[in-house]
Amino acid sequence: MLPQRLLWCDPRPIPRFDRQEPVTLIIRDPGLHAPADEDDCWRFSYFCQAHGRTYQHEACGTGPHLLALHCGEHGPESMWPQPRMLMFPAGFEPPLSEAQLRWLRAERDDG
Repeated sequence: MLPQRLLWCDPRPIPRFDRQEPVTLIIRDPGLHAPADEDDCWRFSYFCQAHGRTYQHEACGTGPHLLALHCGEHGPESMWPQPRMLMFPAGFEPPLSEAQLRWLRAERDDG
């Protein structure tokens, strides 16, 4: 239902709560681990692919950031869109259709 590669960047105008350059999150990518219900992962961080290091608030580097969720067991991993992303769907790249957004919201409500 969702595109193979899906990114999200907060579409609200700067200044944001975070004063860093724009941060883009990788939601889905074919090269990332696809989490499953049976995964028992508990240690996560974000890895900035643009700077080649762990992302830490205001300590990653200058310029735009491209973040992937990083699982301590599986490495870079796709993630489920967070509620804030669904509140600001204009930030998805590629843009999601109304049907895709309805599906995401329904899946979130069922989970």
